[in-house]
Amino acid sequence: MTTIEKEKIRYLRGEGLGYKAIASRLELSENAVKGFCKRNNLDGIAAEISDNVCRQCGAPLERKPGSGQKKFCSDQCRSAWRSSHAYLYNHKDENSRVCVHCGRVFDSFQSKKRKYCGHSCYIKARFGEVSGYDAGTIRA
Repeated sequence: MTTIEKEKIRYLRGEGLGYKAIASRLELSENAVKGFCKRNNLDGIAAEISDNVCRQCGAPLERKPGSGQKKFCSDQCRSAWRSSHAYLYNHKDENSRVCVHCGRVFDSFQSKKRKYCGHSCYIKARFGEVSGYDAGTIRA
């Protein structure tokens, strides 16, 4: 087990995931994950991350009733945290695609069905080369 895998297990355990979920996410055996957690006192209930502070900067979070769980105080903090923890995300679903309109090669993390590199290429392919796109004037 590599040090990166060990750190991922610690993080995912802290997020509240069980042995089976961690094992399937990291493609390890459940027994290997369970053994590592027991040796490092990560067994039982996973450690809770404080819900009242930003994970990046530690600033207190303001929550509105019914708004769901907030983990970051701003988009900048969320982006900075994700950049510094990129190794935690599994990019095996990354697909290199070729844009149908412009021919540019792009990586699609979200969908295997994606055909365009961006919204502007979609608009140009669907409606032609239109300057100053206005949805009210274009009819399909």
